[in-house]
Amino acid sequence: MSAYRPETRAVHLPQPPVEGSRPIAVPLYQTSGFVFDDPAVMADAMSRPDGSFVYGRYGNPTVRSLEEAVADLEGGAAAIATGSGMGAISTVLLGLLKPGDHLIAQQALYGGTAAMINELAARFGIEVGFVPENDPDALRAAVRPETRLVYLETIANPMGRVADLPGMCAAARELGVPVAVDNTFATPMLCRPIEHGADIVLHSTTKYLSGHTDVVGGLAVFADDALHRKTWHFAIELGASADPFAAWLTLRGLQTLALRMERHCANTRLLATRLAEHPAVAAVHWPGLPSHPSYELAGKLLPDFGGVLAFDLTGGRAAGERFMRSVRLALLAPSLGGVETLVLHPATTSHRALPAEELARHGIGEGTVRIAVGIEHPEDLWADIEQALT
Repeated sequence: MSAYRPETRAVHLPQPPVEGSRPIAVPLYQTSGFVFDDPAVMADAMSRPDGSFVYGRYGNPTVRSLEEAVADLEGGAAAIATGSGMGAISTVLLGLLKPGDHLIAQQALYGGTAAMINELAARFGIEVGFVPENDPDALRAAVRPETRLVYLETIANPMGRVADLPGMCAAARELGVPVAVDNTFATPMLCRPIEHGADIVLHSTTKYLSGHTDVVGGLAVFADDALHRKTWHFAIELGASADPFAAWLTLRGLQTLALRMERHCANTRLLATRLAEHPAVAAVHWPGLPSHPSYELAGKLLPDFGGVLAFDLTGGRAAGERFMRSVRLALLAPSLGGVETLVLHPATTSHRALPAEELARHGIGEGTVRIAVGIEHPEDLWADIEQALT
């Protein structure tokens, strides 16, 4: 399938082997384990990620199909599916770092990731340094002999800062440090970080890959087989494995990812443009707007700019709370990437674990509202937002 474009490969999913014919849809293997006739084959299956299926924590045919499908879309060698996006992030961070190691992360991060990094520093003695997401020279200056990983986000949550993946990955590669990139906001339809030099790509499959607000899952894609195997051995001990039914639902969603991303991006463009002209709005944060600090970089790196925007209301926190109480079509709820439009207040939800100084570093204010734009008709969405603003 590698000869086809991502939009086509997302529809034609890898299938578990079946003799004589094959099903059109990937089957759901809802079983905790598998039976063997030969103990030697069973022992071999438990020792490697690409062996026979033996136990659900080690692997499952439905889960393997999801891993292979997303690895293919991202241009990776192999993948590990997990029970949540934070499960994938934790698997990579805990699997590759040990006490005394040094981690470099970009300054603007998803709140759960930032909290996890702070926990690593406090509990395990892993030192952390932060650099701008678009400054390869700052990255070079921050690297130490004990630096073991660089962590970036293609499009940062929630302010839309875009990482200079070619520049940052090249700088890290010069110094022999692997790079992990959270590609949840962009998806492989907008960006494939491995093509820019990344070693690991992370996804919360809860979001756009599944796309229907009915799954919690995560996934880590590896550019290199050796790094995948090393992390897989830790992953099965950590036990953050994906559930086969969640994987099956994610595969269903993956087939319409390209169509949904087109609509998410188009709707977000319309809302961002109109919000930027509204007198109740102080600033709009979406990398597709010329006013955004990542606008030029995003235009070079991405074909479109994603389905999440944030904006600051002139009335501060009170105005933000009033807006979220007033929406009727949009839903006040966490998460993103589903077909429905969702709104939330980052300072008290997605980034609630961060102290005030870190919120300020991320650019998140008391009046900042995040909208994860769905695929509804854009004029219906704007009518709802406009009435909530007034």
